[in-house]
Amino acid sequence: MKTLYLLDGFAHFFRAYHAIRTPMTSPVTKEPTNATFGFVGMLLKLLREAKPDYLAVAIDVGGDRGTFRSEVYPEYKANRDEPPEGFKPQVERCLSLLETLNVPVIGAEGFEADDVIATLAQQLGIGEDEILVRIISKDKDLEQCLAHGRVEMLDIYNDDLITESSVMEAKGITPAQVIDVQALTGDSTDNVPGVPGVGIKTASALINEFGSLDAVLAEVLADKPKKDWAIKGKRRENIAASVELLPISKELVTLRTDTPVAFDLESANVDRLEIAALEPLMRELGFNRYRDEVLALAGDDAAKDEPQESGGFVGGLFEQVPEAHEIDGDYEAVTTKTALKELVKKLKSCEIFAIDTETTSTQPMRAQLCGISVSWETGMGRYIPVRAPEGEKHLDADTVLDALRPVLEDPSRPKCGHNLKYDLLVLRRAGVELRGIAFDSMIASYVIDASRSSHGMNHLALALLNRACIPISDLIGTGKKQRTFDTVPLGHATPYACEDADVSLQLYERMHPELRAMKLDGLFSDIEMPLLDALAELEWNGVLVDPDELDRQKDRLSARIEELRGEIDEHAPHPFNPDSPKQLQAALFNKETHEPPGLGIKPIKKTKTGYSTDSEVLEKLSEDPGVESPIPGLILEYRMLTKLVGTYLEALKEAIHPETARIHASFNQTVAATGRLSSSDPNLQNIPIRTEIGREVRRAFVAPAGRTLVTADYSQIELRLLAHLSRDPALIEAFQRGEDIHRAVAAEVHGIQAEDVTSAQRSGAKMVNFGIVYGITAFGLARRLGVSQTEAGEIIDAYKKRFAGITTFLEECVAFAKRYGYVETILKRRRPINEIESRQPQRRSLAERMAINSVVQGSAADLIKVAMLDLHKRLSPHGSGNPEIARVRMLLQVHDELVFECDESDGERVRDLVVERMESAMTLDVPIVADASISRDWFGGK
Repeated sequence: MKTLYLLDGFAHFFRAYHAIRTPMTSPVTKEPTNATFGFVGMLLKLLREAKPDYLAVAIDVGGDRGTFRSEVYPEYKANRDEPPEGFKPQVERCLSLLETLNVPVIGAEGFEADDVIATLAQQLGIGEDEILVRIISKDKDLEQCLAHGRVEMLDIYNDDLITESSVMEAKGITPAQVIDVQALTGDSTDNVPGVPGVGIKTASALINEFGSLDAVLAEVLADKPKKDWAIKGKRRENIAASVELLPISKELVTLRTDTPVAFDLESANVDRLEIAALEPLMRELGFNRYRDEVLALAGDDAAKDEPQESGGFVGGLFEQVPEAHEIDGDYEAVTTKTALKELVKKLKSCEIFAIDTETTSTQPMRAQLCGISVSWETGMGRYIPVRAPEGEKHLDADTVLDALRPVLEDPSRPKCGHNLKYDLLVLRRAGVELRGIAFDSMIASYVIDASRSSHGMNHLALALLNRACIPISDLIGTGKKQRTFDTVPLGHATPYACEDADVSLQLYERMHPELRAMKLDGLFSDIEMPLLDALAELEWNGVLVDPDELDRQKDRLSARIEELRGEIDEHAPHPFNPDSPKQLQAALFNKETHEPPGLGIKPIKKTKTGYSTDSEVLEKLSEDPGVESPIPGLILEYRMLTKLVGTYLEALKEAIHPETARIHASFNQTVAATGRLSSSDPNLQNIPIRTEIGREVRRAFVAPAGRTLVTADYSQIELRLLAHLSRDPALIEAFQRGEDIHRAVAAEVHGIQAEDVTSAQRSGAKMVNFGIVYGITAFGLARRLGVSQTEAGEIIDAYKKRFAGITTFLEECVAFAKRYGYVETILKRRRPINEIESRQPQRRSLAERMAINSVVQGSAADLIKVAMLDLHKRLSPHGSGNPEIARVRMLLQVHDELVFECDESDGERVRDLVVERMESAMTLDVPIVADASISRDWFGGK
């Protein structure tokens, strides 16, 4: 059976525009190209992977009076924003590209693209030509088309296939009933009225129960006693109040299948596509990487010789030695001592050069060096391989490193690159100390705009240089077939490696002036760049982990897990797998008459796959005196213990380095938009510490014999910064007096003496203290404290009244964001707040909370970074050092906590020094307090 792929043009133009928000422009015409780039990429992916037989694009053609829906309901789509600046010319460009490609673009005046698609879906889906219609969309409005025979929907971006059966499975309704569900829910984006308070789940349940919208209305309007009502309360009132508008809503959401379009199926035959005609347009638009794919799809002779495999832009994993990649610069491999000598001479004479390493692993402490690439001039690159496939000429590692060491270790020779912490560690493992790191484009990108979707080099090259770099997957493949870089032929390895160095240099030239212009060069040069070396030190040091302790805890918890399984079986209505949410649903919520029989507990929350059994639901059930079964509580404990075993005890043991017996986690400074550090491989910040059994995991993090751990943690640092930033006199005074801050705040809020504050009052004040910068609501506080919303609201109101300076500060944060589009931390770190003026209340509210939180949490991140840098300089063997305290290692940074390792004899001196420097990192209007302890393991440090 042949397949017609139908696209909603404008939907995909918009999706591409919003997927690539970073500005892009054509190097030739200077037109904006981000949406065009995304749309072309989607189209090429569709042609490459789906291999359609027929392809067509539908578009809206509203005409002067709009569509027929505007006549039915003038408010339809009346609240839609104007298209963003730079969008319209890209729509015209995309339509022009489709015309050049010879893809039919279909529309009918007065109708929308969805109507065109619905019409063609019905005509062909039930026609005699045995054509499968596949709609390229994830728009729920189009699900009604699945009722028209041979029709499916495909989300090309994530390969999700939506069919009649999948709609029924997910929502419990047929595609034909989608119209009634849509009528009930309405659509705020398009201004379709619907019923207030009725969402997709409620609407689906109603239509599932009653069969149709008419039946729902008949039930609501029926004249019968209240006790016989099947739909009750506010929901009944809202539906009854919407009776007049619901027929209009239904007409608005019903897609027309009689749209006046003339469509010749053969005009959409992909054999008619002029794919090669796109190649010059790709050059004009600067889409260099798409040029190769266009030629391959067009059947270019050179491209035909390369084996095709999904996953890369052109090829994939080469089974034989391929032809070299197209070279966009002066890129060469250095494989002789004479050439290496000349290169070193060149590097010693240039002002700055970019450096990059190629390795066998993404984990620097396990990676073997394959080669080093450098660039000292735009368009110029040299790759010095030290590992390559057998038979390929290259120099050995010792020769290369001995020649490069003087220039690489010279701190007076500035170097730039991208993610240089990785290269620093790789080279250190190879015996070279990389010094003179002046610029890292990944860090620069983060400082300039921490909200970027990616700070990766390829993303920045595309966004800032209009250049699509060679994907690594083109060289080493992906998944199970992925191989290591040392197996890549030098004909391919050289342009890839040289391009990395060349692009890094170009990013330096582009971003260095931008940092100065934004007055962010101080933050970049004084904090973030020096921090690179400090974090590399943490990763190099690692932390010693006792595998036997992990095994002991695993054995103990595994025994308890088996006990829990027995207890769950004992109380279960029938045997079930506690790891299966579906089987747990049946055990908890099925009635005795169901198959399999269950406990008949009243469900709390429904999801697409049935009644929810998430932690929130189980906690409520375990606390409900009306639920006699202990199973909800047993399942909670079971889940906690199985997660501890699998996610932490087993995973941590696997992460122990075979050579050092330590875990060398990565510490990331360009992930969290607030400026906070994060960790990965493994994520040490996620080790649970709220429960005693979770904290036990820290016992496995130990000091070697004769050594000890010093753990230091800032006390209530975000609250202290809130007091300083808000200049609230009452909060400042409480901190200056050294009082229990939560008790002091509770006393102020309730107008009583501190000694008279109850435990409940202190808990309420604590919740507000920590929640105020996150926009805590009366509803949220009421849930946490177990009080009424009215009482919770009174606590928040009293707090804001007594600490008026905080309220003013919160308002100032929002006002600053509205004025400048970003907020600043105490060290002038910026975070863009993009939706602060959004017309959608939910998005605007989220942006306001983000603005406030970013200032406070970002300032806390600034503080601990300053402390880390100071201690790194004093204690690191690579810093100035401390002659009185030797052999101190900084091991971990987790939230507001630092962990060090030192000789047992130096424990107290290190503890005192760390506390003194952490408390002196900044001068605030309130005292900074750091608590520290000495212990043989990390558990004893908390």
